Amino acid sequence: MKREDDQELWDLLDHTAEPELSPFFARNIARQVRQDGSRSERMRKWLGLRRLIPASAVAIALMATAIVIHHPVSQKTSEGEPDVVAKIDPQDYEVVADLDELLVLDENSLWDEKPTL
Repeated sequence: MKREDDQELWDLLDHTAEPELSPFFARNIARQVRQDGSRSERMRKWLGLRRLIPASAVAIALMATAIVIHHPVSQKTSEGEPDVVAKIDPQDYEVVADLDELLVLDENSLWDEKPTL
């Protein structure tokens, strides 16, 4: 930026005093850096028990909620409910009886026996 671009700004900047640094500025900065510690120390602060325990409790609660939502509890049949066989439609009794007869005939089939020569 040239002085001719904004004369008022340059006049204002000319009237400001230069900042004065303390003679102990470098020492104070070095002390602050040492107090902040290393990267591993900062990570240890973030992963301390004060934050780790609540965060893990929230994570466990979220996982349990997801499991409950996606895998609902299976409903077990009570003892008062009849079995699947008892739920057969009355029209199907004849078919079931015919199937039972076919099974008996199949067990007594001559074709299953080994021929004796």
